[in-house]
Amino acid sequence: MKEKLRMCLACRNMFDKKELVRIVKNKEGQIFIDETGKQNGRGAYICKNPECLKKMEKQKLLNKAFKTVVDEKLYKNLEEYIANR
Repeated sequence: MKEKLRMCLACRNMFDKKELVRIVKNKEGQIFIDETGKQNGRGAYICKNPECLKKMEKQKLLNKAFKTVVDEKLYKNLEEYIANR
């Protein structure tokens, strides 16, 4: 079976889906970390490199990916989530 490759939003490198953190925007417009990787909605991925997280936050890459303003709290939650993995 083929590996499911996804691109990190920040470094643009391809990784196996299991190596990335998925952020999802559902139909209701809620944006959150998808711990299962299976939530319905538009997904964006980031690798677990702290530099990528900094770049994503600085350049507001989630705003661009989801075409909306993303709450700063999500970046803080992502930072904690990645640090604990």
